[in-house]
Amino acid sequence: MHEPHQPRINHTLFEDAQAFVLGTALCALGLQFITHLGLITGQTAGLAVLLSYITGLSLGVVFFVVNLPFWLLGWVRMGARFTLKSIVAVTLLSLMTEILPGAVVIGHLSEPIGAALSGALIGMGLIVLFRHGASLGGIGVLALFLQERFKIQAGWTQLAFDTVLFAAAFTVLPLSLVIWSLLGAVIVNLIVAVNHRGDRYIAR
Repeated sequence: MHEPHQPRINHTLFEDAQAFVLGTALCALGLQFITHLGLITGQTAGLAVLLSYITGLSLGVVFFVVNLPFWLLGWVRMGARFTLKSIVAVTLLSLMTEILPGAVVIGHLSEPIGAALSGALIGMGLIVLFRHGASLGGIGVLALFLQERFKIQAGWTQLAFDTVLFAAAFTVLPLSLVIWSLLGAVIVNLIVAVNHRGDRYIAR
């Protein structure tokens, strides 16, 4: 027997704040595992990581700049509330990727374990942000728009983008690193695809 329709209940400011800190912290830790091993990840963060390797620029700065063109889509298609929340999340993640390496020093981390753990951390971090009406910008904005408008699950849109990104990574990184990176990216997308569905979560 189906439960009666439940009205959407907005999160409080405190609930959003703790979710943004938790979600971006999980993603930042995942990115630290990735950059420590010389791997990449998917989505816009992966593009930023790859560009930071190529240019030598700070990951936090590159990630913030790469997201700038996507804000117009977010504002027009997803609304001011979503866009402003996403800008806050992106800014927090950019800051955390600058601060965290000085606070958490990694001694030894194997490539397969690091790739798997980074995928799990980033996937869970994204779900926390998605469920509080935000994303980490970039392809996440497009993915959530397509899910809301055309019922295409966000994980599948991200997987398509990642396919192109990893094809480019083969020209820059050693084959073994790309393969382990692919493992992490697959875990991210599976976690999001399985756990983030609009018909299962009514808060925003």
